[in-house]
Amino acid sequence: MISLVTVGTGTVAPHPTRSAPAHWVEADGVRLLLDCGPGTCHRLASHGLPWPDLTHIALTHFHPDHYSELPALLFAMKYGAARPRTAPLDLVGPVGTRAKLDALAAAFGPWVTAPGFALRIAELEPGTSIALADGVVLDCLRVPHTDESLAYRVSTPAGRLVYTGDTGPSEALGDWARGCDILLAECSLPEAMALDIHLTPRSAGALAKRSRAKRLVLTHLYPPVEQVDILGEVSREYDGPTTVAEDGSRFVIGS
Repeated sequence: MISLVTVGTGTVAPHPTRSAPAHWVEADGVRLLLDCGPGTCHRLASHGLPWPDLTHIALTHFHPDHYSELPALLFAMKYGAARPRTAPLDLVGPVGTRAKLDALAAAFGPWVTAPGFALRIAELEPGTSIALADGVVLDCLRVPHTDESLAYRVSTPAGRLVYTGDTGPSEALGDWARGCDILLAECSLPEAMALDIHLTPRSAGALAKRSRAKRLVLTHLYPPVEQVDILGEVSREYDGPTTVAEDGSRFVIGS
């Protein structure tokens, strides 16, 4: 079974109910956080998630709304948990992740890279994969947003979850995600504000159609997109089940 909690479904824009991107994925002993934007620490607590027991964090790219809460989370694991963490933590990200951590350590202190437990960093080239545990594989694809931006796929015997991260329209992404059980896709802007580095409801629907996703879950919503008929726009391209996620929405694959 794969369980998904959309911890933060917003963007860099301050929002009264949506914090910045972060998604909790649990499968066969793996507790994986996809992205770690501002507000993640407190959202993890408010959603009742066992954040001290995270095993992996995977970053999609280096925009601050996707990774700037990472130092706070590492700090919390040492000083904010009932017991200081001793178990290793695996940090996965694009090439350049280690340099970003070193820069954060220069700004905040050496505890960022030496938090009192082993912080194991794996930089993934697009198209490569890593085993998170027996039967749980994480692989990645380059997507059109920043030079380093990755989409991630979590595969287990129970099914597959694909997270787009931030992306523009991409036929390659649709083909790579083919047949996934959940397509967790960004849905940043309305059609009138469309950009080639983000998705609209309609282009998210087109991505879900091309991928033949069994369910589309939309996240990363800027305030203007919430002013349009998101589900109606999606349905022009995709006729499968679609959810506009909220912070704390929960989904299960293989129950």
